[in-house]
Amino acid sequence: MKNKKEDININRIYGEDCTLNKDEFLKKHNISIQGLTSDEAKSYINKYGSNEISKEKEKKWYFFFLQSLFSPFNSILLVISVVLFYTDVLMSKNPNYANIIVILILVFAGTFLEFFQEYRSNKATEKLKNIVATTCTCLRDNNEIQIPIKDITIGDVVFLSSGNMIPADLRIIEANSLYVRQSTLTGEADAIKKSENSIYKLNEIESITDLDTICFMGSNVISGTAKGIVLKIGDDSYLGKIAETLNIGKPENAFQKGVQSISKLLIKFMLVMIPIVFVFTSWKHENLTSFTFSVAIAIGITPLLLPVILSSSLSRGAINMFKRKTIVKSINSIQSFGSMNILCTDKTGTLTEDKIVLEKYLDINGNEDIRVLKHAFLNSYFQKGKKGSIEEAIILRGQEHNLNSLCDKYKKIDEIPFDFSRRRLSVIVSDNNGKVQMITKGAVEEILDICSYVDYKGQVFQITKEIKNNIKKISINLNKNGFRVIAVCQKNNINLNSTFDSNYENNMVLIGFIGFLDPPKESAKNAIEKLNNSGIRVIVLTGDNVEVTKCICKRVNLKSKRVVLGSELDKLSDLAVINILKDTNILAKLSPIQKSRVIQLLKKDNNIVGYLGDGINDSPSLINSDVGISVDTAVDIAKESADIVLLEKDLNVLLDGVNERKNNFYEYYEIY
Repeated sequence: MKNKKEDININRIYGEDCTLNKDEFLKKHNISIQGLTSDEAKSYINKYGSNEISKEKEKKWYFFFLQSLFSPFNSILLVISVVLFYTDVLMSKNPNYANIIVILILVFAGTFLEFFQEYRSNKATEKLKNIVATTCTCLRDNNEIQIPIKDITIGDVVFLSSGNMIPADLRIIEANSLYVRQSTLTGEADAIKKSENSIYKLNEIESITDLDTICFMGSNVISGTAKGIVLKIGDDSYLGKIAETLNIGKPENAFQKGVQSISKLLIKFMLVMIPIVFVFTSWKHENLTSFTFSVAIAIGITPLLLPVILSSSLSRGAINMFKRKTIVKSINSIQSFGSMNILCTDKTGTLTEDKIVLEKYLDINGNEDIRVLKHAFLNSYFQKGKKGSIEEAIILRGQEHNLNSLCDKYKKIDEIPFDFSRRRLSVIVSDNNGKVQMITKGAVEEILDICSYVDYKGQVFQITKEIKNNIKKISINLNKNGFRVIAVCQKNNINLNSTFDSNYENNMVLIGFIGFLDPPKESAKNAIEKLNNSGIRVIVLTGDNVEVTKCICKRVNLKSKRVVLGSELDKLSDLAVINILKDTNILAKLSPIQKSRVIQLLKKDNNIVGYLGDGINDSPSLINSDVGISVDTAVDIAKESADIVLLEKDLNVLLDGVNERKNNFYEYYEIY
């Protein structure tokens, strides 16, 4: 694996290319805006290779079987079997196969139990490698052509439009209302605006979300069009770096290391004991008798039943855990699951309900006002097409306030659809009295841009700079309390003969705000307390912003001396990060590779670390933790990368599984 510090330094890798203007970027890389010729492309492909993430040769079923069969402990037993075959069968007057058969039964029983678990849980890398589309449009020989993704190379000019998968790491040189979803890399579902000129300076770039002129392989275009130049391909892309962590395979956990150590100790002990016993006994007995006695000593010091006891105990624990809504995919991870002292988890869906709830409807001074909810309800109800989570939350809250009756009193005239450039949506409605009005909801800044007036308790005032600043202050305070805020405005005296388009959204009257929250689970606070009491420390690793994360963690009583950002980690040595992690339980704005680094450093500090995640971006952390935990609703790669799968994404379910595992091991130790 490449140097981790090098992998995660986003600013060093992409910062300069992001902040240079288009002309400076083209000059730096000596790239033509006209794209490559066929000959140049062929030369670059020979130089840089294909635009593919390296794949390890697919392992056949017999690889996993042989790996399980020839584990160090089984190897000891197999060697003993060979020796017994020589002494008890070939050299004996009365051949006796009993001991050999017993040992082989024990070996193959343990082998098959481990083989069936391991074989089906080693497909994670292939799933990640297949998420990129097969073709894209690029400029070759000054012509727009469709070519396979693997033939894209550095310097190619690529065209993007809504719905396209981004085929490589690109620098945008032309953009028209381009919005990209990077959830595969960051875990954040919100679309990110990309443009040809960055709003950041080089020293201001702290995370992948700040790279506003760079698009990444594996992300996809939500809206708009663009033209980009290929910067990095294949393994050198950011997605390639994530895949790299999966290619190295899951490191051994503490339990596996313990079994390996015992096996190696037994081998060393046998290598010393057999010759010594043979030398001392050969003085008085025949060589065959002495050798047979030496082998008997070796068998005597080898706990033949240990592999079967371990396998049966772990299997029994897996069955009991299934009854507690916990599926075990990798038997060897069960002991780590029961002995972990740190649980790292994402915020969304674990600490929160993973659903948006409308919590506040406020006037321009921050006071609750049902009129704001009424206008938002009409806008959402009459919006055409599939309702988003925001619209569903507004309609649900409106129904709780009996606003359904408005649906019969109003009818829809027209609509100005949402787009990521305007970041707002308008509907034109009329009531039974013939009053026509346009109601608009959207992002606060964009709504303020089209408002000339404000409405406070039914009175309309000219908007002023002071009013705008106060509105922005209220919005920021709501953000700090974990709310996602959108504004609502309206316009009366509508001319039905007008052309309703975005140009008509002007001189509007701001009514107020609506605030949404992904509320914390009621069970989360109690579950965290119980986990702490059980000796398990909970650490939140999230790609979300700081204010929302702090608010949610405060509500579930997850305390931390400070909140550390991913950009801060990049500037610190491993030792410094380890020291910070001793009293830091909240880390925000992390990339997948930064999360994985935290996991590895916690393990380096002699902790047994579990990681709970359900997205593609969680895969490196699931792989590198002592025990990777996912849920049945997770994406395929997360479930394949995990050792444990919960049938319900709830910390209480995880706690039940941990307690069951501990109880099972206590019983095992008492028996053994």
